[in-house]
Amino acid sequence: MQLGAAVTLETIEYIEGNPQAGSRLSPRLIGFISGIEKQFFEMFCSVDGVGVKKALRAMVRPVPDIAGAIENQDVKTLATLPGIGAATAERIVAKLRRKMAKFALMVARNRWDDANVAEPSVVDETFQILVALGHSEAEARKLLEGPVSGKKKFKDVESLLQAVYDGVNSK
Repeated sequence: MQLGAAVTLETIEYIEGNPQAGSRLSPRLIGFISGIEKQFFEMFCSVDGVGVKKALRAMVRPVPDIAGAIENQDVKTLATLPGIGAATAERIVAKLRRKMAKFALMVARNRWDDANVAEPSVVDETFQILVALGHSEAEARKLLEGPVSGKKKFKDVESLLQAVYDGVNSK
C-alpha cells in the first residue's frame, strides 16, 4: 500500500457495554484489510471465553501465525497472546484446529506485489487440489511453502502444482 492510496476495508460493527449493569452502550467498528482476515476474526471470537474485546487484544501477531499455532495445536504459543491463558488456548485449539488451513496459508497482502503468485486464490486453489489428491492439510501447506517463497512467478494453478511436485521429486 502506498501513502495516500485508497483503501477498502471489510468491517464488523458491534455494540460495547452492558445495559444490565447500567453502563452506556457504545457502537464500535473494526476494520480488516481482507475478507479472509474478517472471517478468521469471527471464527476466533466464536470460541467460548473469547469475545470481541479479548480477540482484539490477542491479535498482536499476523493471522497466518496465529492460525498456524492453532492448526499445530501449539497451546504454549497461543497462551502468550494478550488475554489468552492456557485454558482459553486449549478451547481455541479444540474448536478451531481443523478449520485453520486456509488461514495458515495466507500471505500478507503487502507481500503479494513481490510474491511469486499472481493472486492469493492461486495458492488457495492449489492447496485445495493437494488436499483432494490425498495430502493432509499440514502436508499440503508445507509442500506449498517452498515454491511460494521462491523467486519464480506462478500465474496459474498448473504451474504452481508442477513446482510443488518438482520440489518433492528433487528431494
